[in-house]
Amino acid sequence: MIVGAGEVGASIAADLSDAHEVVVVDVDPERVERLTYDVDALPVEGDGVEPGVLEDADVSEADIVVASTDDDETNLAVCGTAATLGDPFTIARVQKTAYLRTWRRTRRAFDVDFMVCTDLLTAQSVVRVIGFPTATDVDPFAGGRVQMAEFEVPPESPFAGQTVEEADRFDALTFAAIIEDGDAVIARGETVIPAGAKVLVIGAARSVEAFAAAVAPESAIGDIDDIVVVGGSQQGFLVAKLLEERGFAPRLVEHDEDRAREIAERLPKTTVMAHDATDADFLERENVGEADVVVSCLDSDEKCLLVSLLSKRLGADRAIASIETAEYVSLFETVGVDVAVNPREVTAEEITRFTRERRAENVAIVEPGTAEVLEIEIDSESVLAGRPIREAVADLPSEIVIGAITRANDVITPRGDTVVEVGDHVVVFVPTSASAEVAERV
Repeated sequence: MIVGAGEVGASIAADLSDAHEVVVVDVDPERVERLTYDVDALPVEGDGVEPGVLEDADVSEADIVVASTDDDETNLAVCGTAATLGDPFTIARVQKTAYLRTWRRTRRAFDVDFMVCTDLLTAQSVVRVIGFPTATDVDPFAGGRVQMAEFEVPPESPFAGQTVEEADRFDALTFAAIIEDGDAVIARGETVIPAGAKVLVIGAARSVEAFAAAVAPESAIGDIDDIVVVGGSQQGFLVAKLLEERGFAPRLVEHDEDRAREIAERLPKTTVMAHDATDADFLERENVGEADVVVSCLDSDEKCLLVSLLSKRLGADRAIASIETAEYVSLFETVGVDVAVNPREVTAEEITRFTRERRAENVAIVEPGTAEVLEIEIDSESVLAGRPIREAVADLPSEIVIGAITRANDVITPRGDTVVEVGDHVVVFVPTSASAEVAERV
């Protein structure tokens, strides 16, 4: 059951309806009517805080209740109400980190079993991308020993126009898929890597880093040192805080002097400047054009675009922007923003990921509704256990790629004659339509 049919709720419903019976509750009749046509889910009109509405939607039969409205207090109330009417696993989406801190201190606070904080997820996503100078998405597996990453292949890349076999020269790396126009296609040896497409790779962290440096050599020259965060919102603050924790000393620009002073007191390694970051003269005067990365976390998408384009025009290597409107993401990346992160999409993916993780150790959503990467621990019932991969994959859907295997502290690059052992962790690229079957059989 999903309460709240906005962008987050509708996205979760679309992702889960292929393998689950989904009920969506929303107070807005237009949203409810739209869901009726767009998603294979049962829509219910009403306020999800009202016990009667949840009872009418058969909350007592729900295994999971996701509270995904845009209001924190409503989401907490939904979880509390659902817990009094049944025994579902409750998931709440929140904006305020204070609620997350309280929940982490005492699990099951607010009758919430799992809590996701949109701003923190967005900041974590931004910082992961910063760590790989040419990546558009990065997800860790096996405690960080394995990385899944998407890289855009620019026209000048040495890999543009090569086949996967020609590009495959990294010792612990698997080319899993080529992503073009939102479609993910399995990467075979003869598959050509088109300029402008994205390549999804899975492998040991060192090999993914080597690939990142090779896919666009000019962009990857030198270590990242100078990072500018524009906007002192909770999101911008969290980006700077996470960067400090990773040893960076970022610069942060915030227009409001009181907020700038507060951030300066809380982030000792961050240089905070109180000024309007849309002022081109200011950006030039403060040498923002010399930055390795400029991250925009402002209160409007238009301002984020403006700052990103101004920074790039002044010479900044990379521009990353947090974009509230999902429809703008591809547009902004087309006109010059290197990576656009949509907080609602990040949140929807995290909640979808968590529901998938009830069958797998870890999950990354590659293209929503298209493909996923699963980490699965091998037990004696797995079709892979004790068998060479070449033989075992005959018992699995054809459109899968085993990207990496971890055994104790070792990362193994899978080959046809590799024998998978009980206790191994395998990282598998799989179409969403086959993810349930693969998770069950692997």
